[in-house]
Amino acid sequence: MQALLASARRECRFLRASPWDLALATWIPCVLLFIVAWLFSGGVPRELPVAVVDLDRSTTSRELVRHLQASPGLTVSEQPASLEQAFSLARALKVYAVVHIPAGTGRDIQRDGSGTVLSYFNASYQVAGQAAARDIDSAVQAVSAQLAVAEVALTRGPASVRAAPVSVQTSVLFNPGRSYEQFLLALLFPAILHLALCVAMVGAFGRELRDATIQAWLRESHDRLVPAVLGKMAPYLLLFTAYGAASLVWLAVLRGGGLAGGFGLLMLGQALMYLAYAAIALLLVAATRNMASALSMAGLYAGTSLAFSAATFPLQGASWFTRLWSALLPFTAYLKLQAQQLDMGSSLAVSAWPLGALLLFVVIPGAIGVVLLGRASRDPAAWGRR
Repeated sequence: MQALLASARRECRFLRASPWDLALATWIPCVLLFIVAWLFSGGVPRELPVAVVDLDRSTTSRELVRHLQASPGLTVSEQPASLEQAFSLARALKVYAVVHIPAGTGRDIQRDGSGTVLSYFNASYQVAGQAAARDIDSAVQAVSAQLAVAEVALTRGPASVRAAPVSVQTSVLFNPGRSYEQFLLALLFPAILHLALCVAMVGAFGRELRDATIQAWLRESHDRLVPAVLGKMAPYLLLFTAYGAASLVWLAVLRGGGLAGGFGLLMLGQALMYLAYAAIALLLVAATRNMASALSMAGLYAGTSLAFSAATFPLQGASWFTRLWSALLPFTAYLKLQAQQLDMGSSLAVSAWPLGALLLFVVIPGAIGVVLLGRASRDPAAWGRR
């Protein structure tokens, strides 16, 4: 314990004397968290611009336009005369979706009991496009329900109004508010923090070799390598775990997202994730013996975590490399645990698997890293590389 504390005190002294290293571990990640929290504070998209091409010009089509305009997620910003003009607006990114009401729609509803309204959404902007498409569908369904009673029954008789033989009732299982703030911040907060921690840890271990101070560090840590390594990690792990706890409180309490599972399990998962990336940083430094190379590899490894985590795009049907890379990232295991405990309220038996995976990411890279760093500490040829 004395060796661990001595190493931790030495690291704290260095951070106090190095403003930019201190910034990477303190105010830079905090500022980034604040910025993304502010960007997504709206919760759900509002007043997404859509274009309506009304070629019917009937009472029915005007009612549909009113429902679209009344939807909180939409605003009918354009009413072009043709579909070609509407697509031009979509290409200019002035609208995210186009609603096309063909001529004769109102007549077909009165005569045949059904009509067709076409909608197109911009899948290049997946979130905005799908949100607009969902609200358009809701508005059309609301108008359809009114028409079934008000017009079809009136003109063709009440017996002609029948429920569809098969209907789908869709319910949201988790994230009931369908909040994009809850979804995106739950991904971005840990993504920012684990990347910043990994880079900071590479710098902490790498400079001991770069500046040829590794022997002085070990002497100050009573020549005990493992406590020295843990002591160097300790200040960063404490800081980033505190940031992670604050981010969870922001999501679950201050923003009202709620917590379906256990806060203790979430914090254990966060601590293991940060410890795993610290162990991987140690491995990269000890394997390359070069701080610049280790920083590049850490940026590549941790920087791709969010893209390969399967949180934004499913891995089913993906290439073997994509699935393998995803499995080799501690971030993937943590996000599974976070979804289970933050949104789903899964049992401990279910969350034991991602916790076990995170523990393996700590033990295996950490053990190899300690062995390699021990060899580098005894090899003067590994010191002073830039």
